[in-house]
Amino acid sequence: MAGGAGSLEQTPTWAVATVCFVFIVISIFIEQIIHMIGHWLKKKRKRALYESLEKIKAELMLLGFISLLLTAGTTPITKICISKGAAASWHPCSRSEEGTTEENGVESRRRLLTLSKMGEAARRILAGSSGEEKCEREGKVSFMSYDGVHQLHILIFALALFHVIYSVATIGLGQAKMRRWKHWENETRTIEYQFSHDPERFRFARDTSFGRRHMKYWSKSPVLLWIVCFFRQFVRSVPKVDYLTLRHGFIMAHLSPQSQSRFDFQKYIKRSLEEDFKTVVGISPPIWLFTVAFLLFNTHGWFSYLWLPFIPLVIVLLTGTKLQVIITKMGLSIMERGEVVQGVPVVQPGDDLFWFNRPRLILHLVNFVLFQNAFQVAFFAWTWYEFGLDSCFHDHTEDIVISITTG
Repeated sequence: MAGGAGSLEQTPTWAVATVCFVFIVISIFIEQIIHMIGHWLKKKRKRALYESLEKIKAELMLLGFISLLLTAGTTPITKICISKGAAASWHPCSRSEEGTTEENGVESRRRLLTLSKMGEAARRILAGSSGEEKCEREGKVSFMSYDGVHQLHILIFALALFHVIYSVATIGLGQAKMRRWKHWENETRTIEYQFSHDPERFRFARDTSFGRRHMKYWSKSPVLLWIVCFFRQFVRSVPKVDYLTLRHGFIMAHLSPQSQSRFDFQKYIKRSLEEDFKTVVGISPPIWLFTVAFLLFNTHGWFSYLWLPFIPLVIVLLTGTKLQVIITKMGLSIMERGEVVQGVPVVQPGDDLFWFNRPRLILHLVNFVLFQNAFQVAFFAWTWYEFGLDSCFHDHTEDIVISITTG
């Protein structure tokens, strides 16, 4: 038998050693990169980001442990036998599409190649170890085939890869967006800013820059308020007037008025983002449950591609709208305290402005959306790699468009 065509008994030792060596080198290289990033974060005193890195490492370890359990449990899983009727239900493809996929798909080509290269003895060993031959003798079907478990391994790898990419992109885009705030922060130390924001100056609240933006006729109607705030999140979600007003409100609530020109609000927000990032990159049990639900309902006839990808999108849009509504309501509360304000309008954030009086619920929603987007893109990449774009997973053009655009 040719080397590599059977078990390790018929495989050259140099081939086994080469494969192990390559994987060990790659693993050590990745581990050293992560260690260097952690050392750099410690050197820069980025404690929150270092803790986030540790959390990502823990999640990758969890995904690796799941993969390890799948490897150890492959034989027991394939030996579980179920009736042919149960095996014929809840398929992601219709019967006709399954036939086409079996003839033309990547999976079919892999099996034909395996059968042509394997000897009869090796084929029997593989079938026996996977339990498929055992179930065949009983007139049943294996709970999951050996190839199915292997494909699940590839999905876990894709999920880990895209979760890391989305996590890095999230913190990167967040910090890039805040970079423009640095200019606004520097402006608060100028003489022109202190003159235009004279604390002894009296004005009507609706005549201030913040009032002209938020105290409009639509802000008094709950329906119009949500409609306007929905569209505002797409254009200048954090304008200069909102940033400066929130900065002033924070200083008045937590610091002395003399700190106006010394306190760096942008740096404080940046540190807060790094702290919140620990929550955003986590994978909680409810998120895992939704992931399992995504796999379950991705079955033929449920048209999941028309509604499942939109759940994270709807959450993102609702969250963005809610944050805009909160800022507008803080502006309305200024009017409730009086028509005339002295100096810069003072906003008063409170837990009562958030859903269920829980501000951190926003973070958990962002966390949910981040992971689900990563999972959907990983699922798309996995089905493309394993079955090709002409498979039943991508039978509808709108499925491909929706998966990419929402992700």
